[in-house]
Amino acid sequence: MGLKLTDLDTEPGFERLVLAEDRDAGLRALICIHSTALGPAAGGCRMWPYASDADAIADVTRLARGMTFKNAMAGLGLGGGKSVIIGDARKDKTPQLMRAYGRAVDALKGTYYTAEDVGISPEDMAHAATETRYAVGLSAGSGDPSPWTAEGVFRCLKVGARDVFGSDDLTGRRVLVQGLGHVGFALAEKLHDAGATLIVTDIHDTALDAARDRLDAAICAPDAIFDQQIDIFAPCALGGVLTEDAVARLTARLVCGAANNQLATPGVADALRARQIAYLPDYVVNAGGIISVASEIHGQDDDWRRARLDKITDRVAEMLRRARQEDRSTVQIADAMVERMLAENTPA
Repeated sequence: MGLKLTDLDTEPGFERLVLAEDRDAGLRALICIHSTALGPAAGGCRMWPYASDADAIADVTRLARGMTFKNAMAGLGLGGGKSVIIGDARKDKTPQLMRAYGRAVDALKGTYYTAEDVGISPEDMAHAATETRYAVGLSAGSGDPSPWTAEGVFRCLKVGARDVFGSDDLTGRRVLVQGLGHVGFALAEKLHDAGATLIVTDIHDTALDAARDRLDAAICAPDAIFDQQIDIFAPCALGGVLTEDAVARLTARLVCGAANNQLATPGVADALRARQIAYLPDYVVNAGGIISVASEIHGQDDDWRRARLDKITDRVAEMLRRARQEDRSTVQIADAMVERMLAENTPA
């Protein structure tokens, strides 16, 4: 059969949604390009066993829009896109599948750059790169973006702590990290080194054991997150964890984490604001990974990456200040900033 690309209908405001299939390679993937107003779309590839096509489409479109906003706020000269491969990364992923995925990306002729996300490693992306020059985040290039994501979240968390608690000293602050993947564990290490008291949760016992043994972390059951007495909540797993019910139970005064799409619905931002819980929008604080990837796309070095991490923290400080002055949520402030950027770069 070989590779087959099918354009699917998508909601207004999105440029393209493509279904990529290669039965011989076991590939079934969705690639969504939200916007190229600021440059070619860029965003990671996630592999996940979605229960339905509708779930996969909802995830990839939400993530693609988030990448537009993330790339804009980080000043990367890139638009937003995302891809998902439908399947179990632990059982279904093969070099053949990744090469077929690379051919699908290449067929989009440079309108979308791909990199790794949940379920995809730099080694996997190297297989895709044999079929396209638009696969980045390679070990021989910018490498694993996870450490840069963790560093950006940590820097922003300290900005938030200074705003909420009057100091960015994290000594003794009770911080709950939800999700101990590459980014979550790296963030937990930074928090431990900064003197924070860690509580962690994850679905994998090996990660929990490592956090307990190496970081003196207390273990929390996944369904007991919102029963903990904490100062800061750092969601670093999958999205949608912050529902209105969860916010009603949350004891933290600051939310800052690496997970994408943390708010289950837009109204949750208002619920957080009503409870005077400072929320740092995920697409702003978790941009370190795409900054690393963008450095590879643009041929830049570590100094360029660090300068853009500084820009993120400046934006977070500005959002918090304006949210107080204008009596609006940080999400409203951040969204308005991005929408202005896009409007200024979209042809009339």
